[in-house]
Amino acid sequence: MHSQDGQVLDALQRWAAEGHGAALVTVVRTWGSAPRPPGAWMALRDDGLVQGSVSGGCIEDDLVVRMRAGEFAGPPVLQRYGVTQDEAARFGLPCGGTLELLIEPAPDVASLRVLSERLREGRLMRRTVDVATGTVTLDDACRGDTLQWDGQRLSTVHGPRWRLLIIGAGQIARYLAPMAIALDHAVSVCDPREEYALEWDVAGAPCLPGMPDDVVLAFQPDPHTAIVALTHDPKLDDMALLEALKSPAFYVGALGSRVNNAARRERLRQHFDLSDEEVARLHGPAGLHIGSHTPPEIALAIVAEMTAVRRGVPLDGTLADWSGSDTACRVNA
Repeated sequence: MHSQDGQVLDALQRWAAEGHGAALVTVVRTWGSAPRPPGAWMALRDDGLVQGSVSGGCIEDDLVVRMRAGEFAGPPVLQRYGVTQDEAARFGLPCGGTLELLIEPAPDVASLRVLSERLREGRLMRRTVDVATGTVTLDDACRGDTLQWDGQRLSTVHGPRWRLLIIGAGQIARYLAPMAIALDHAVSVCDPREEYALEWDVAGAPCLPGMPDDVVLAFQPDPHTAIVALTHDPKLDDMALLEALKSPAFYVGALGSRVNNAARRERLRQHFDLSDEEVARLHGPAGLHIGSHTPPEIALAIVAEMTAVRRGVPLDGTLADWSGSDTACRVNA
């Protein structure tokens, strides 16, 4: 599940088991510059303990004071912060930003437990709250679904809305997988090499059987999919890239030095019938240039570039270059 949603759900269930009351707070709408986007969650215990966030901290402080004072009870209530410039400054909202919150004073624990279980199964779920009655419904969501709010009903989407397929179950993948999971990706790994696949044990990131090109095709990449080749073996990486670059995946990357990736692009053009436009989609060397050398640093650089592409941030052309650590990449990829 999305790590932040999971933390809030776990806290609400744990607090209920300990006999505490708690509220669930959701950002439903923002105007101007707001610290947290619509859909952000926060759990607030009756004694003021907090899990999650809806702002940079000042609004949380106000909610804690009001929670301890017993202000939140009964059906869900709406609360708006930062309506005036003075309020925006008081609550730390930049540029006169405004946000609207839905506060559920006593969310149904059984419903939260069901949602938590389904998210652990990797399902994408929609949670709908009727503000007038507090009634909550859960159903399966589609990958393109987004938050819906009409002033009476709030529907939020929870679970892995993005996917990452990693080719190669080596050391870099062991760091990349949990980083991507924390960033709302459902992660899968493919490695036909038994010496790597049989040792793969990263929780929440299954190792899929088969050759890379077949696995990519079966994965059915869409615009919410990233594919990264890490084996440093052209026989495996190129097979995956051949299919990945033809797909609508939002990010396709490959490990290796600039020299090796230049040679790879030439192979893809000459021997695999890929167009110049398709080859140009390859991020290689994969990752932003942050001076990475170790496997966790390389994984960080890759997930940073994935995030920039996902958010539509223009890349400045400063790419990683693993030429100084090609030997390490071959061993640890």
